[in-house]
Amino acid sequence: DGDGIRWVIHTTAGGRLPARSVVVATGHAHTPYVPDLPGLESYTGQVRHAREYRNPVPFAGLDVLVVGVGNSGSEIATDLGEGGARRVWIAVRTPPQIVRRDVAGWPAHATGILVSRLPAALVDPVARLQRRLTIPDLTPYGIPQPDDGLLSRVRRVGEVPLQDVGFVGAVRSGTVTPVAAVTGFEGDKVLLADGSAIGPQAVIAATGYRRGLEKMVGHLGVLDERGMPRVHGGPPAAPGLFFLGYTVSLRGMLRDIAADARRVAPAVARD
Repeated sequence: DGDGIRWVIHTTAGGRLPARSVVVATGHAHTPYVPDLPGLESYTGQVRHAREYRNPVPFAGLDVLVVGVGNSGSEIATDLGEGGARRVWIAVRTPPQIVRRDVAGWPAHATGILVSRLPAALVDPVARLQRRLTIPDLTPYGIPQPDDGLLSRVRRVGEVPLQDVGFVGAVRSGTVTPVAAVTGFEGDKVLLADGSAIGPQAVIAATGYRRGLEKMVGHLGVLDERGMPRVHGGPPAAPGLFFLGYTVSLRGMLRDIAADARRVAPAVARD
């Protein structure tokens, strides 16, 4: 906008807010995402996103499929298995990177902070060796070893490793059963990539989130093909337009948000 105002924010209430500087901090995990799989609309069981999960009580005595084997999916599946669900499956599309939450009292998060700025070519082999020493091979249970490296994946797709808080034990004991990726739905059945089908009464989609920025700023040319701000965490993406909270690393989201804020605040002040 002109007259030195630079930006005008339009609100859902019909308001119009002029501002010289704008900081967008709506979050990396803003909008729940559920893939539009064939037959989903006619599936006769219940479908919920992981965001709606609170505890296993509503699923007691039910057969439940958790879709997605990230941190949310693995913890929900473990919780369901321990909390009274009759049977728990977890659909695995991409084999996860898995680390112990701590080894001999040393937290995985501390290691992540120490190695986060090192080259992936150095960190990946060490992480692979650490996994062999601390995590049992889950290939016989349906979770093969990943082909890529731990830090390489973080930097390539923004996916942090799964921190084990009981999931590995639940898989090995049969409390949680890994199955192939979901390809579609048919009546009360869920179709899997290996050609088989299962009949859960409930599906929990731990399929992640999107930034949800397209409607707000998609017309400004500041987003990449994944809907991520092209520039964030410090300098402006456009004159007077800043994005904060979109950094993904092994250091931890809250730590990264704080670091971003310490860079964005003085940039806004200078602006």
